[in-house]
Amino acid sequence: MIVIGLTGGILSGKSTVSAMLKELGACAIDADKIGHECYKPHAQGWGKMIDLFGKDILGIDDEIDRAKLSQIVFENADALQKLNDTMHPIIRSSVEEKIKRFEEQGAKVVVVEAPVFLEAGWSDMVDQLWVTSVPEDVAAKRFSERSGLSAQEADRRIKSQMSNKERIKHADRVIDTNSSIEATKADVEKAWRELNDTSQGINR
Repeated sequence: MIVIGLTGGILSGKSTVSAMLKELGACAIDADKIGHECYKPHAQGWGKMIDLFGKDILGIDDEIDRAKLSQIVFENADALQKLNDTMHPIIRSSVEEKIKRFEEQGAKVVVVEAPVFLEAGWSDMVDQLWVTSVPEDVAAKRFSERSGLSAQEADRRIKSQMSNKERIKHADRVIDTNSSIEATKADVEKAWRELNDTSQGINR
């Protein structure tokens, strides 16, 4: 079985590429969705966040208000580090369990989509690292339009992340998503064929 780590910045097309790989036959794991599960009331991560930031981060029905939490951590590097140090190991454990389950089911390729793959130090979990890449100004525009944030705030959030240049240094494959959906799909299909060739027929 081959495990692909798929990462990239905010709105760089990770989910789109993951969906394309799934259509081609890969099994997909979304680390963000796992993270959301960990934040649910009375889950392990939920309790840890209250311990760190207090009950002021709670909203309706004891749900963590992600907007409040984001505001805290994006304005305080120490708070962000504490959040990451706490949540990354919890999420990683769940991801590893899902990878193992897919392997037991006979999966040939598993793609793990995670925006903070490199920051969390998860490279040892995967055989290849694929990076989706789009210029920062394009990502900021997409983010502003989707989130309702000001252009300035969206740009600040984008720049708080690891840069494209740094991610690409670690990549086995770069998928340029600053193009049409058809062009991105063609790039993904080419990468899949090459993966298939080098792994002696993963899709057979």
